[in-house]
Amino acid sequence: MADHPTTVPHHLAIVMDGNGRWATQRHLPRIAGHRSGVEALRGCVRRCAELGVKVLTVFAFSSENWNRPIDEVSFLMGLLVRALERETPEFQRAGIRIRFVGERSGLSAQVSEGISVAERLTADNRHLLLNVCFNYGGRWDILQAARRLVGEQAVVTEDSFAAALALSHVPDPDLVIRTGGEMRISNFMLWQAAYAELYFSECLWPDFDTAELERALREYARRERRFGKTSLQVKQPPVTAA
Repeated sequence: MADHPTTVPHHLAIVMDGNGRWATQRHLPRIAGHRSGVEALRGCVRRCAELGVKVLTVFAFSSENWNRPIDEVSFLMGLLVRALERETPEFQRAGIRIRFVGERSGLSAQVSEGISVAERLTADNRHLLLNVCFNYGGRWDILQAARRLVGEQAVVTEDSFAAALALSHVPDPDLVIRTGGEMRISNFMLWQAAYAELYFSECLWPDFDTAELERALREYARRERRFGKTSLQVKQPPVTAA
């Protein structure tokens, strides 16, 4: 049995990539990959809660995904609604709060209602916060924050800007995982991931199981996070007043 990671990130973010390629490799329609991707997410959420991750943020649907074929987008909207209906009671039992992050204007009434109901029913849960970035993009997030500050005639500082971002309710991610073999972040959390550790997995998202998750977390546990300091500074104990 593999050793479990000894250090887990407080905030883990994942770009869930590879559903369509997973289906194509198996001569299946792309929607089959999306269905399997939901099952992979379910297992990932459960394991993160068990390991003590406090915030899990997943990139579910980007601002650019509207450019996909109409039938695929329509299926994804319906898949979201059905998944929320099925998973929200389980989230309630497990103490998992779900929150959607992204532009909501333009979403159908059915999707908007499903999102609102899931958020309302799980609002008091505290074991794990699951952020679902849906109709989200890092550039959109930066732009909407800038517009908000201009509209408020606020003084723009790093702190005020960060507070205006769509993910201001959580700390920046400690680790960003991208599956599917692509080595880019694809407009995901551009501001927040400035000092995140990055981990790229060859595994297509539907195959990203507990073993793959723990492999990424063990790699994270081996890394030294310096935030601009030297290795020596990080390793030195803080000086306390006599």
